[in-house]
Order: sequence, then structure tokens, then C-alpha cells
Amino acid sequence: MIQDIMPKKLFNEYHVGETPRNGSVVLFFHGKEHRRLLALKREKEIHFPLWEEIPAKIQEDGHFQYLFSIDSRRFFLLTGADEEKMAAESVIPEGWSGAYAYYTLFDLRAGHAGTKPQMFAFMTALQLAGWYRDNRFCGTCGSPTVHSDRERALCCPKCGRVIYPRVVPAVIVAVTNGDMIVLTRYAGRLGSQYALIAGFTEIGETLEETVAREVMEEVGLKVKNIRYYKSQPWGVADDILAGFYCEVDGSKEITLDRNELKEARWFRREDIQLQSDDFSLTNEMMMEFKEGRQ
Repeated sequence: MIQDIMPKKLFNEYHVGETPRNGSVVLFFHGKEHRRLLALKREKEIHFPLWEEIPAKIQEDGHFQYLFSIDSRRFFLLTGADEEKMAAESVIPEGWSGAYAYYTLFDLRAGHAGTKPQMFAFMTALQLAGWYRDNRFCGTCGSPTVHSDRERALCCPKCGRVIYPRVVPAVIVAVTNGDMIVLTRYAGRLGSQYALIAGFTEIGETLEETVAREVMEEVGLKVKNIRYYKSQPWGVADDILAGFYCEVDGSKEITLDRNELKEARWFRREDIQLQSDDFSLTNEMMMEFKEGRQ
């Protein structure tokens, strides 16, 4: 899965006052919801800008927010330095090579570009960048927030509210019946790969109740023997994903929610079509079932 970057290791502890140095990675997002990242792509390889490659004006005018480290490599988020203009106009910062371009995580996944540590860094940075962007003002009193001088948090100096990064619980569900499993494809996505049923936990629900509700809503099946498998951080939607296997309870006839899905049907183990990379919990769970370990 995408977080399995051994022997490298993510260090997500926050370091107050950390500043870039030579060898530090600097990430800049732009576009709708700031979901495109500036990178240099050569065939199957990608390169994120390093501190020493950044033009002097941007080094002087920009704000560089420490995010995390992978091994000893530090990652920073670039803000300031005419950020709004750059984001709105898809501007490549002056002085950077014309070979740089903006990519979504899905662009790079589709092109099988980048190492797993790079892709995990992209996803984790995307989550933090969105959190910083969406919490520039206090949701209680509307005042501008400031960075905590003790931890990764944003604080309101007026009313005292403290805001931490949001992590949203969601489930991935493999519904089985003997040697068969339900696979789905999402509506509204060109060329989408087969996946498992998934959904966010509602207020007041347990994860197991989320499993039962999402399966009923998306494919109209009742389930039993719900059992936990494994979890995964998935920064694209601020998720922590919890994977579950369960068995169909009663009728096996699928009733498709066409607002969510364009296809859902039963597959035998040997007919399961795996995803094109090994990043997702969904793909690992499908593989576990295909190879008879579940």
C-alpha cells in the first residue's frame, strides 16, 4: 500500500520554527482546491523542487511551512510569494525550468511515475496543504488564525479556538459469497478501475454500521460476519480507511445505486481484475481474496 515505503520511514512529528536548507523538498500546489503539484517529470521519474533550486526572489518572499520528513529529507509547503496569482494562473514560478508542470496525484498514478515514497509524500502533503488553506480563519469568530508555537495546530488569538488536522473515518468493504466477491466501478470516472464498496462514517455510527449501510445503499445487499482487516491513511480525502470483509446475508441480487456507481457485479476469484498499482487498501484486499487468503 502507499504507506509501505520501507526501508524509508515517514516522520510526521511537527518541528516548530523548522526552516529549509539545501536538500529540503519544497512543494507548491495550485488549481481547483490546490490539488495540482509542481513537479518535473521525465518518463517514469518525477522530481520535486529542492531548496537550492528555488529562485532567490521566491526564497526571500515566500513562506515555507514545515510538513514532515521521510528519513532525513525534510518537506516544506511553499506559500506567499504571490501564491494567489500563481495558483489562479497556473504560473510556473519565474526562474524555474520550463520542464516543470503541474500534476494531480491521479496524473502520476495513471502514468506510473514516481517512487512510492514520493507518491506517499505527495498524498500526505496534499492533506496538510488543504488543512492549512481551509483554516486561515477561525470557524467560530472569523478572526485570522496563527500557527501554534508548541504543536501542529492553528490557533485563534481572539477566541482561543485550537484547530488540529482533520482525519475522516471511512470504510472499504469486500462483500463475499463463497468464492465470489462484489466489485464495483464508480460513476463519472473515465476508465475507472474495479474497486470495492466504500464510504464515509456518518455521525453516531460505528464502523461496522457504516459497512452495513454503505453496502445496502450502493448495491442493495444485506451482510453478516463483518470482520476488520487493516487500515490505511488516504490523504486525497483526508481519510483513514478501515478495511472489512463480510458475507452476503440472504439474496445475492444486486440493486445498483447509479448516482454512485456505474457497475457492480459478482466476480469469481480467478476473474478478479486487480488495479494497476499496489497503492490502495482496496487493491490489497482484492488480491488477498483472489489468491485465496480470505
